[in-house]
Amino acid sequence: MNKFKRRKYNLIILSFIIIISFSIYVIEFVNHMKSKNLNLNYNAHIFYYNWYGNPKFDKSFRHWNHDILPHWTDNSWNNLPSYDGYETIGSNFYPKLGTYSSNDPDIIKKHMEMISEAGVGTVSVSWWGQNTFEDNNIQIIMDIADNFNIKITFHIEPFVNRTASSTIDAIKYIIDKYGNHNAFYSYEEKPLFYIYDSYLIPKKDWGNFLNDNGENSIRKTHYNSFFIGLWVEERDSIFFNESGFDGFYTYFASDGFTFGSTSENWGYLSTWANENSKIFIPCIGPGYNDERVRPWNKKNFKDRESGLYYDRLFKTALFSKPKIIGITSFNEWHEGTQVEPAIPKETKNFIFDDYGNMEPEYYLKRTKFWLEKY
Repeated sequence: MNKFKRRKYNLIILSFIIIISFSIYVIEFVNHMKSKNLNLNYNAHIFYYNWYGNPKFDKSFRHWNHDILPHWTDNSWNNLPSYDGYETIGSNFYPKLGTYSSNDPDIIKKHMEMISEAGVGTVSVSWWGQNTFEDNNIQIIMDIADNFNIKITFHIEPFVNRTASSTIDAIKYIIDKYGNHNAFYSYEEKPLFYIYDSYLIPKKDWGNFLNDNGENSIRKTHYNSFFIGLWVEERDSIFFNESGFDGFYTYFASDGFTFGSTSENWGYLSTWANENSKIFIPCIGPGYNDERVRPWNKKNFKDRESGLYYDRLFKTALFSKPKIIGITSFNEWHEGTQVEPAIPKETKNFIFDDYGNMEPEYYLKRTKFWLEKY
């Protein structure tokens, strides 16, 4: 064999070795991702707020410069100045990632990595209607979530002029636009939607679409889904029996704020759900502090108790043996329910709260601890 042929032969062998090595690497990487996927609990749903903006990505701040909300009866709290988003933000805590934008791919990636490492498989994004800020970033959130094997479901907020009819139209829009995405969440082979403040719309209006015999029922259509309403008062059992909802969630992280969010009632709610073929989703959170946006709401403040509050709610929720558990929240900074890392920070006007002696990632790790018992 002459030198030229031998060199050609060696190049072929080398190329073959490289291809084989790369193929082995790809297979190992895929298997690694699959093994990580096995550690995600898709029946753990964490509420995620994709409404933040900053001048770098969005020309101005959104939500970091939150208004101080007026009290519905006490006018002395009204007309207080909003925060600027720089030195002052609408939160008692300060995020480790800073005043980020929900449109920043690097931030979304870091969030999904945190959520994945916490063992949470499903993210419930806050959704405020077609072509809103919170709709326009759904695609990139789903694309990045899919890289971490995370699924996305939707928390339908009280968008402008929301009715039962417009909510159903919104569901159809979401399914048509995002339903074929690999990250789109399904529960028992159907989509699942949370409807915040569902009680604001009459049960008869909901029943028109959600009951099997409703005049405009969607139950035998392509858009049939699991509809999860918000349980607030004890008498809401009537609402859920007649409205056609498939289940209910408690959302609020302030234990005792509503009948539904009072953890000592979860045993009753779980039993009622089983007896009435409903899905019960208790929602736990690490604490509650909305003083910066609702300074008049101190009665609903819940101290984190160095993590003991979170532990107590998690234990109670798991004891009720729910099919799905909700976590309020990943990053609702206004109400201080976030498990996203927070850091100590002091400005000339304010000293931010933090997680005390625990590391910024403490609540993410504690989430994983409890989900491994779920």
